[in-house]
Amino acid sequence: MNKVCASAAEAVADIPDGASLAVGGFGLSGIPDVLVRALHARGASGLQIVSNNCGVDGRGLGVLLADGRIARVTGSYVGENKEFARQYLSGELEVELVPQGTLAERLRAGGAGIPAFYTPAGVGTQVARGGLPWRYAADGSVALASPPKETRDFHGRPHVLEHGITTDFALVRAWRGDRHGNLVFRRSAANFNPLAAMAGRITVAEVEELVETGGLRPDEVHLPGIYVQRVVALTPAQAADKHIEKRTVRA
Repeated sequence: MNKVCASAAEAVADIPDGASLAVGGFGLSGIPDVLVRALHARGASGLQIVSNNCGVDGRGLGVLLADGRIARVTGSYVGENKEFARQYLSGELEVELVPQGTLAERLRAGGAGIPAFYTPAGVGTQVARGGLPWRYAADGSVALASPPKETRDFHGRPHVLEHGITTDFALVRAWRGDRHGNLVFRRSAANFNPLAAMAGRITVAEVEELVETGGLRPDEVHLPGIYVQRVVALTPAQAADKHIEKRTVRA
């Protein structure tokens, strides 16, 4: 039951080229930065990423993106990453943009064993009709577009069918965790990390504070260890190394 790995490098050592990964975080809040950098150092490429956003230039998933290690992104926000936008518009990167709430539920559904669900989000738009550019050609034309999705009326209101998401691996960051993989998330880091962790067949969690088994009360656990296969304990310096995506101060 002891799921603690000796290092981040050991925890990601078996992630192959072309693997699909659900990655937690919201902006730069709660991103598994240490695991992402370990994966970058490992050299894996052709990765298929599912994440709310793709980091920023030089931080988070942006590190993998800058070296051309990512082949496809399923997310809801391009954000402040200029390289992300450049690769997408130039046809180097395939991108499936998903409404944010739908993305969250697709991850949760996949983790819960629910293959698909209906939602009103996206009805009447290209999300349902199809035609969203997934990949551009070098000349700026659309090389690959999203297909139309099944729709159905419930109580007189149209809904679109969305599929649950599961991935080969998941990388997440937690505030606290124990050796069994039970995790506690803090503030904004609780947005996508639990959902990404549920969706991964093999989930790796970096934790800012590792406690012994029994050190977490059952009622404070946000994600039970059944969803987590590997735990990496961060050093105090790694735990404190947090960046702000956009700082705003008074004049």
